[in-house]
Amino acid sequence: SNISVGHCFCFRGGAELLFDGVKKHQVTLPSQPEPWDIRNLLKWIKQNLLKERPELFMQGESVRPGILVLINDADWELMGELDYKLQDQDNVLFISTLHGG
Repeated sequence: SNISVGHCFCFRGGAELLFDGVKKHQVTLPSQPEPWDIRNLLKWIKQNLLKERPELFMQGESVRPGILVLINDADWELMGELDYKLQDQDNVLFISTLHGG
């Protein structure tokens, strides 16, 4: 289905500082032929939401070590990580566990 779906992306623990201090983003992703997975989502976030210092959020095509990713309150490691296909109304939470600096 090509229907664009709504998602909530939240940033906590300092990660929000890379996104102009905004902790919660309600986003409708552009529709595309393939389902959105987390790999493509991270690319999209980097291009569209991330305001500064992408190296503090991303490493390669994934999040950098020290950033916890929860999909609907479950650890993304249980969900397939980068290969997880986003469903309508999914909540994705990024928590920075890196403090100080």
